[in-house]
Amino acid sequence: MQKRGMASLRQMHRTGPHIKVRPERRILDGNPMLKGVVLKTLIKKPKKPNSANRKCVLVRLSNGKEMVAYVPGIGHNLQEHNIVLVRVGRLQDVPGVKLKCIRGVYDLPHVIKQKQV
Repeated sequence: MQKRGMASLRQMHRTGPHIKVRPERRILDGNPMLKGVVLKTLIKKPKKPNSANRKCVLVRLSNGKEMVAYVPGIGHNLQEHNIVLVRVGRLQDVPGVKLKCIRGVYDLPHVIKQKQV
């Protein structure tokens, strides 16, 4: 077995810097938003230091994919067969959730303002 040494300065200058090629993550095939139909409402738990119940929905998108999307804000009334608009937006503390629903479009209303007591 032969030991390979470091590349010479001339070799490094000739080849240029080594840049790692990362695969493209096109979750919605390059679209900014897609319409989808709710299949099921889910409650997901976040990763280790955080503790909560994140409200998510399983959505069949108009491109045929089934993905989990996060419903932002306090309270929602989503059920099966409701139509939602989803955008790309990762939920950092919940694994596998790469979409967010947009409030105020189709069957997902705006967040209702909390009453001050």
